Formats: sequence, structure tokens, C-alpha cells
Amino acid sequence: MENKMIDGVKVSVNYAQADDAPVSDAEIQAYIKRAHEKYPHGQLESLTLDVDGEDVGIHYGLAPVKFDRIRRITGYLVGTLDRFNDAKRAEEHDRVKHEVPSCCIK
Repeated sequence: MENKMIDGVKVSVNYAQADDAPVSDAEIQAYIKRAHEKYPHGQLESLTLDVDGEDVGIHYGLAPVKFDRIRRITGYLVGTLDRFNDAKRAEEHDRVKHEVPSCCIK
């Protein structure tokens, strides 16, 4: 097993047999380039290569995607209130917020 950092990506190379041909840094950079082409909106954190003779198993580790919460407020689906005008902000401020009884929370 071989571990290294290339272009800010943690790379692990696992060899099934002792006589498997070593993977060069240029080949690893080609796999990283392939990941950027295949997942253009993802951020590659790790790359694991499983080498077995002529076969190479490629496993990409992508960073988790930030999740934006969307809520229904005053009839609109919104993530934040920053685009509301003064009237909508007042409507949101004056609305009745219902609570869930503690007996129903598990």
C-alpha cells in the first residue's frame, strides 16, 4: 500500500500482488484529471487505486456538498429572508409559529 498527496488529493494505491507494476505520478495525475472531468461540480478529496495486474479499480472520494435548507414562509419557498421587502419581513415577523408537542418528538 502506498499513500501520498498529489495536487492536494490524498492518493492511496493498493497492490494485489507484489509483482504488480507500480503506478506512476503521471498516471495518477491522469486519474485526477479524469475525476475533474467526470465530476465538474465536485471537490475531489481522495483517490484510491486498487491495482491487480493490468486492471486498476478507481475509487473517488468527493467532499460533501453543502445543503441549503429551503422552507415555505408566507407562501413562498425560500432559503433565506434577505430578498424579502419590508412588507414580507413584517408578515414573516407577525406570523404564528406552531410548536410540536414534546410527546410527539422521538
